[in-house]
Amino acid sequence: MTGLRLTHVGGPTVLVEVAGWRLLTDPTFDAPGRHYAFGWGTGSRKVRGPAVPADDLLPVDAVLLSHDHHADNLDDAGRELLASVPVVVTTVSGAARLGGAARGLRPWGTTVLEGAGRPPVEVTATPARHGPPLSRPLVGDVVGFAVRRAGEDDDVLWISGDTVLFDGVRQVADRLRVDTAVLHLGGVRFPVTGPVRYSMTGREAVEVSRLVGARVVVPVHYEGWSHFRQGRAAVERELAAVPPDIRTRFRWLPAGVPTVLSR
Repeated sequence: MTGLRLTHVGGPTVLVEVAGWRLLTDPTFDAPGRHYAFGWGTGSRKVRGPAVPADDLLPVDAVLLSHDHHADNLDDAGRELLASVPVVVTTVSGAARLGGAARGLRPWGTTVLEGAGRPPVEVTATPARHGPPLSRPLVGDVVGFAVRRAGEDDDVLWISGDTVLFDGVRQVADRLRVDTAVLHLGGVRFPVTGPVRYSMTGREAVEVSRLVGARVVVPVHYEGWSHFRQGRAAVERELAAVPPDIRTRFRWLPAGVPTVLSR
């Protein structure tokens, strides 16, 4: 995506700067040390704080919130930040819970961000499934996001949200021309539910990168919380076994450092 700059704050939290817009994904700014319950006997401890304080990122034009009901995607400090943001784009159920400036989108629904002196930006919700088949009643609704300048069909920034590889993700490859993909990894699983996964593994990330053909793949949401089962080292072991044309697409962003990813 032309003129794209990303800053990985930590976990799923990324500042996206493009075409004069400042967009923030899944804000998590609590200090480390606390344990959070996710429901149904699952939970996690935050083990690393944000690389950039929330106040240092303001102003933010919009928050792209994959889901509001898990603290590793929206913690208490992240919720406080929402009050200072003009627009929050999230799931339909999440928008109903958040109220205010929240815009709820179903998968493949689109909203347009407009502002003086900047080109309009389209944000399209993409399908996500935060676990195995039939898990949605337990884990709740989740979406990813495709971001592009209004009226342009290519040069898309795709943010997967918390998801596993399933048919909805394959639709992204069929329907979008992705330039940069931000993938939520971690290979999450919990003792109470055995071997099933709730987010992508490194192997799935490789397959997704093949499917969507992204020029750049940025892994996020693989560190900072105790429930992740695959960190960077595990993903890099998977990448070591794939051809260079796939392996070299992956960019590990240094925490807190603005990184230009444009062509």
